[in-house]
Amino acid sequence: MLSVWMILTAIAVLGFSGLPVCLLSSRSVVGQRIATLLMFLGSIIGLGGIAVSFNEATTPTLCVPWFLPFGQFMVTIDAISILFLVPVFIVPVLGSIYGLRYWKQSEHQENGQRLAFFYGLLAGSMALVVIAHDAVLFLIAWEIMAIAAYFAATAEDDNPDVCRAGWIYLIATHVGTLCLIAMFALWRHATNSFALMPIVGIPAETAGTIFVLALIGFGFKAGIMPLHVWLPGAHANAPSHVSAVMSGVMLKMGVYGIIRMTALLPMPAVWWGGTLLILGAITGVAGIAFAIGQNDIKRMLAYSSIENIGIIIIGLGLALLGRSLNQPVWVVLGLGGSLLHVWNHSLFKSLLFFNAGAIIHAAHTRNIDQMGGLAKRMPLVMVLFVVGAVAICALPPLNGFASEWLIYNGLFNTLGFDGNAGFPAAAIAAVPLAMIGALAVACFIKMFGAVFLGSPRCESANHAHNQPLSMIMPMAVLAVGCIGIGLFPIIATVPLDKAVKIWASLPVQTVSITTAVPLGWIAKMGLAFVVLIGVIILVLKNLPRAKVVSRAGTWDCGYARPTARIQYTGSSFGQMLVSLFNFILWPKTDLPAIHKLFPSTARFKNIVPDTILDRLIVPLFRIAGRYLPMLRILQQGQTHFYVLYILIIVIILLICGSIGV
Repeated sequence: MLSVWMILTAIAVLGFSGLPVCLLSSRSVVGQRIATLLMFLGSIIGLGGIAVSFNEATTPTLCVPWFLPFGQFMVTIDAISILFLVPVFIVPVLGSIYGLRYWKQSEHQENGQRLAFFYGLLAGSMALVVIAHDAVLFLIAWEIMAIAAYFAATAEDDNPDVCRAGWIYLIATHVGTLCLIAMFALWRHATNSFALMPIVGIPAETAGTIFVLALIGFGFKAGIMPLHVWLPGAHANAPSHVSAVMSGVMLKMGVYGIIRMTALLPMPAVWWGGTLLILGAITGVAGIAFAIGQNDIKRMLAYSSIENIGIIIIGLGLALLGRSLNQPVWVVLGLGGSLLHVWNHSLFKSLLFFNAGAIIHAAHTRNIDQMGGLAKRMPLVMVLFVVGAVAICALPPLNGFASEWLIYNGLFNTLGFDGNAGFPAAAIAAVPLAMIGALAVACFIKMFGAVFLGSPRCESANHAHNQPLSMIMPMAVLAVGCIGIGLFPIIATVPLDKAVKIWASLPVQTVSITTAVPLGWIAKMGLAFVVLIGVIILVLKNLPRAKVVSRAGTWDCGYARPTARIQYTGSSFGQMLVSLFNFILWPKTDLPAIHKLFPSTARFKNIVPDTILDRLIVPLFRIAGRYLPMLRILQQGQTHFYVLYILIIVIILLICGSIGV
C-alpha cells in the first residue's frame, strides 16, 4: 500500500504545482521556479512509488467509498499502469525545466500563470487516469485531463489560429468522451458495477459493442485516423513543452484506454485484431505521408506522432489476434513491441518537440522553408535533433529500432513457418510498417536539410544561436534515454513481460520477450556501430588537409551571385513524395510559370491541408451553418404550435410501429 500512497501524493504535488505561480506576481519568476521544483519533487516521489510497487507481494490497491451516489474511489497500480506512469513522471518535469527559459514568466505575464497551473494539472490528471480502476473516477480524471490540456495548449488565446485549434480539440475530445460514457454505461449494465475488473460470461455482441465504443472514444484521444482531426492544430499551436507532453504522454492515454479495456474484456473475436491492424496501417502510412507534405515544423512532428500511434496500434492488433487464436508468441511480441514503442515514442518525440521549440525560439518562425544554415549556429541542437530523428526512423542503434523489431518478428511469426498454426493475412501489415519506416527517413531528411543545411533563408535564422542550458539539458536527458534503450533494450523486458502477462492472463511460465526474440545481438551490433562511427570520425579529423592555394567561383549556370533563394526548400524536396500520395493528401500546389522574357519573382508553393478536417468536416459545418438557420421558422414561441409538433411526431411513430420499421 505504500506505493499507492506515494503515487497519490505525487499526483497531488504535480496537480497543484502551478499554484505558487498564481499566488505570486505575474512578473516574478520565483513562482515558476517553485512550480518546477514541485514538479521535480512530485516526479521523484512518483518514480519512488513505482520502485516500491515492484517489491510488493500483491498488486497494490486502494478502494474507499466517497461522497458520490455511485462508483467508488478505487485505484490500482499494476504492471500496465506502471508502464504508462513512467513517461508521466519523466516528460512533464523535463518540460517544466525547459519552460524556465522557453516560456519565462517575466516575458509572458499575460498567460504564464495560467499555463503553469494547467500544465501541472495536466500531469497530475494523466497519472490519475492511469491508476483509476473505477469508471466514474476514470471519467472524472479523464475530463480534468481534457480541460487542463485545452487551457495549456491555448495559452496564446489572442491568436485566432490558437483559438481555432483549441475549439477543434475541445469538440473532438468531448465527442470521444460521449462514446466513453456510453461504453461505461453498457459496462455497468453488463457487470452491475462501475469497477474496472476483468469480466467473463457476457454476450459476444455486448463485448464487441464495448470494444467499438472504446476504440472510438479512446481513438479520438490517441489520434487514430480518421479521428485525428484535433491533433495537428493543437500540437502546432501549443507552447512547445506542452506539445511535447501532449504528444509524448497524453496521446498514450488513449492507447492506455484501449489496452486496459481489451484486458478486461473476455476472449476477443478475430475481427478485433484485424480491425486494429487495418486502422494501424492506415494511420501509420497516412500520418507520415501528411508529415512529409508539411512546411510547419511542429505540424510535421504532429503528423509524425499519428504515424507512431499507427505503429503502436499495429502491435496491439497483432496481440489481440494472438489472444483470439491462442498464440502466446504473437501476444508477447505484439503487445511487448507496442508497449516498448509507447516508451520509445515518449522519449524521441518529446526530444524532437523540445528541439523544435529551441529552433523556433532562435529563428522566430515555424516555417522550415524560411530556415536553413542552423547547423553552424546551433550545433548542439543539431546533434540532438539527429539523435531524435535516427530514433524515430527506427534506425539502429537507437530505441525506435528495438520496438519495431519486436513487432516485425511477431508479424512474420504469423506466417506459421515455425510449425504452429499461422494467420498469413496478418503478415501483410509488415508491408505498411516497412513503408512507414522508409517514409519517416525521407521526412526527417527533408526536415534536417531544410532546417540545418544550406544558408539561412531569412534574417532571423541568420542570427540564431545555441539555446541556454535549461533548454539543452532536458533534450540531452531524453537523448540519453533513446541511446540507452536502443543499445540495451533488454533492460525493459522485465516490466514489459509483466504487463503482457496481466493483459493476456498468461501463466507465469509462458513465453517471454527474451525467449521469443534474442535481443543480445542488438546491444552487440549497436556498440560495434558506435565504435565504427567513432573510428571514422577520428580518422577524418586526423587526415592531412590540403592547403588552399586559390579560390574561384564554381560553374554556376550563369548565377554569378548565388543566394539562399537558389536552394531547395522543404516543399520542393517533398514534392515527388507528396505527388505519390495525391489520392490521400489532395495537395494544393502553386507552380511557378514563365510567361515573358524577364519574369517577375515566382515561388513554388505546396500546401497539404488535412483531408478529413479541411476537406470534409469544415465544408459540412459551413453548409450546416448556411441552411440550418432556415429551421428557425419552426420556433414560433406559441404553445399550440409545439403541441402540434408533438402530435405529428406521435403519429409518425405510430405509423412506423404499425409497419414494423
